[in-house]
Amino acid sequence: MNRDLPQDLPPELDRRHDRRRDPLLDLAAVLVAALLVTAAALVGTSIEHRHHTLFVRWPPLFAQWEPHLGPGTPAALAVAVAVIAYGPLVATRLPWRALLWASWGTAAAWTFSLALVDGWQRGIAGRLTATNEYLTVIDRFHDIPATLRDFTHHIVSHSPAPWPAHIAGHPPGATVTFVLLDRVGLAGGGWAGVWCIVAGAAAPAAVLVAVRALAAEELARRAAPFLVLAPAAVWVGASADGYFAAVAAWAVALLALAVTGPRPRATGLAAGLLLGLTAYLSYGLTLFAVIAAAVLLLGSRRLLPLPYVLAGLAVVPVLFTLLGFNWWEAYRLLVTRYYEGVGGVRPYGYWVWANLACTALIVGPATVAGLRRTVATAVHEGPRALRRPHALSPEPRLALLALAALLALLAADLSGMSKAETERIWLPFAMWLLPTCAFLPRPRAWLTAQATLALLLNHLLLTGW
Repeated sequence: MNRDLPQDLPPELDRRHDRRRDPLLDLAAVLVAALLVTAAALVGTSIEHRHHTLFVRWPPLFAQWEPHLGPGTPAALAVAVAVIAYGPLVATRLPWRALLWASWGTAAAWTFSLALVDGWQRGIAGRLTATNEYLTVIDRFHDIPATLRDFTHHIVSHSPAPWPAHIAGHPPGATVTFVLLDRVGLAGGGWAGVWCIVAGAAAPAAVLVAVRALAAEELARRAAPFLVLAPAAVWVGASADGYFAAVAAWAVALLALAVTGPRPRATGLAAGLLLGLTAYLSYGLTLFAVIAAAVLLLGSRRLLPLPYVLAGLAVVPVLFTLLGFNWWEAYRLLVTRYYEGVGGVRPYGYWVWANLACTALIVGPATVAGLRRTVATAVHEGPRALRRPHALSPEPRLALLALAALLALLAADLSGMSKAETERIWLPFAMWLLPTCAFLPRPRAWLTAQATLALLLNHLLLTGW
């Protein structure tokens, strides 16, 4: 042994050595995710052929193999090329407010173009008029208070006039949204689809607001192109879960402003209102309490806005309760309905890991690599991250926020109430994994990988949402 060489590297040199290995570790993480998706496809296809218990045609996705082009193809390619070529530079140079508007507009263009690959009717206008979708029951809500009082009587399958699957599977806030659109003159599947896309495309801007408030503007700007060009846009357009994702994202963004900004009362009240609404759009979004807790931990003034958040949080539940809807009773009946249907047949042992393969597809390879770096950052920080989270540097703060979203997603997975179709159901959680791409060097290469995956998914498969 050469005694002239030090046996232990100084911390600075050790960290440089780790950074040199980072690209290889990133690629290794992406390879593991690709193997997970491949295993889910092969094992799932075998299970479906033998036992017919998955109820999906192209496991693990609710989709079918159908290579096709459409009117949205040229636009999707143009948006992808523009964001890859100019996105990172524009994100660093635009004024902050202009960046938020540009993120919303570009995300909407990307989502619309991907949806139009399937054509207007099949890609947008017909999505929410299908058998199990919200617009099929608009006429049953002619008297909204009376329908809400009677809502729980039609959840289980053997009840009189049972609700279609998506109406039974969600609190009535989701359906009431489309009823109100109908009432103001925006009736039909076209308007409903446009609503979901335009609303869903606002989620990236909300995530940017939260990342800037809780971590750093530089990280938010680096994450912006990845939020805009996410493969998740394939399912945002047009599914109601894209709309849910935006509501939940803005709830978190406003909460982040409340615990860090100059107007804790107004933003805290608004955050509470939206957090309450999320629980009446989807039962599973109650898990956003985990992300909200992380935001409070990271805030410098976590207690000051709390009374206003709680006051806002009570508004929507109190309103629906006074109108006659019992959330807890509805959820209990939903569990019964879930296991009466395909949820009781789909094998938990497959979906508990195949759902994660779906997640890898909606967030893309760049996010997989970003999450790898997120975990490495969390491990490096260790217990200090929990002892004094508000005193952390920007990168560990972003890591803590993303890990809270990942924890919420894993809780949803283990619950067994999300077997299949998680490529749309988990869109609200996926939005908070995407900003980990800010940790990656060479953004154009990773953006190319993201866009390529989204374009392949949309052109090779006909997705169910």
